[in-house]
Amino acid sequence: MKNARQSEIVKIIQSMDIETQDQLLEELRARGYRATQATISRDIKQLRMVMELTGSGGYRYAMSDRKVSAAADARLRNIFKEGVVSADVAQNIVVVRTMPGLASAACSALDGMKIDGMVGSLAGDDTGILIMRDNAAAQQFNSDIHKLLK
Repeated sequence: MKNARQSEIVKIIQSMDIETQDQLLEELRARGYRATQATISRDIKQLRMVMELTGSGGYRYAMSDRKVSAAADARLRNIFKEGVVSADVAQNIVVVRTMPGLASAACSALDGMKIDGMVGSLAGDDTGILIMRDNAAAQQFNSDIHKLLK
């Protein structure tokens, strides 16, 4: 029963935007599955589902995937392109300015891109910093960002 329910959960979130556990519970019930909110919560953790930003500015459940596929990479680049306002470089640090509330999504997208020379990122509300290995890597990546934003 658990495996069938979890399989149905995956189908649901892949076919529609689900923003809340209540919505997910309603969809499961409409498909003949009986579950409680606590069960759904455990399923979400076991399936390693995450909340992701949608194109309309809302959030939805999605499957977490540590290995970034080509399709996921394209989605990450789209999130980055839609949310980033500007970028500048200071020695080995690239400062990325975003729309309010999107710095975390932009930095997460960058982390998922496996960028050469990037050590890591840190995000606030509308500003992210990217720590690069050296000044040359920062300059090169800043140039790449500007090309991506055009």
